[in-house]
Amino acid sequence: MTQSITLITLVVPNYDAGIAFYRDVLGFGLLEDSDLGDGKRWVRVAPKGGGGVALLLAKADGPSQTAAIGNQTGGRVGFFLETDDFARDHEAFRRKGVVFTEVPRREAYGTVCVFRDPFGNLWDLIEPASTRV
Repeated sequence: MTQSITLITLVVPNYDAGIAFYRDVLGFGLLEDSDLGDGKRWVRVAPKGGGGVALLLAKADGPSQTAAIGNQTGGRVGFFLETDDFARDHEAFRRKGVVFTEVPRREAYGTVCVFRDPFGNLWDLIEPASTRV
């Protein structure tokens, strides 16, 4: 049996704000933006060249979903963006206004730094130790 996780839903206040951050700031590709009617869209974004899981940006619908924006993982880092060049991406993101919550650090598993998306979700930017020369 072959299985894979292909999408992770990320609740955002509106589709365009999600696209603006993930595409225009982080450089993700916009894989799909389809109108589903009644103000709903099917919006998928993913890191370019990654070939892995994509994010499904879902506009919050109702008070409970709105309350979950930025806290979908209970305040923990919930998303991990792996890079082959930490210094390059950290600097590019910093120049584009990405908010890092700490200074970069080296751990046994790689170089890492936590950043917050504009919706409050915590991400690790990480270059695994195995990709460093």
